[in-house]
Amino acid sequence: MAKNFIEDIGFGAQGSTYANQGSNAIRPPAGQVYVMIQMITDTSFSNLTAESSTTCVSTAGTGGGTGGATLETVSFTKGMVIYGRWTSIDISNTGGSIIAYIAN
Repeated sequence: MAKNFIEDIGFGAQGSTYANQGSNAIRPPAGQVYVMIQMITDTSFSNLTAESSTTCVSTAGTGGGTGGATLETVSFTKGMVIYGRWTSIDISNTGGSIIAYIAN
């Protein structure tokens, strides 16, 4: 079966970063973003910075559309995955651990 480079990029084949409650904020390499966040344990974010707060949900913006809310008080359960385009991720002091996947 042929390898699909476009799909690989969309799903983080360019790398990943592990972070937990004790980590500093993580940032992808220059010119890239995190496109998928997988919760390893129950996790909440003190800061989740979207590439664009008007198109992607974050702790500061509601993303696309109208009537949404920010993620500043949300706790994601172990095993959940969220998709978007984030430039910085910081796990809150209440705990959590993640793997964040990198793409262009």
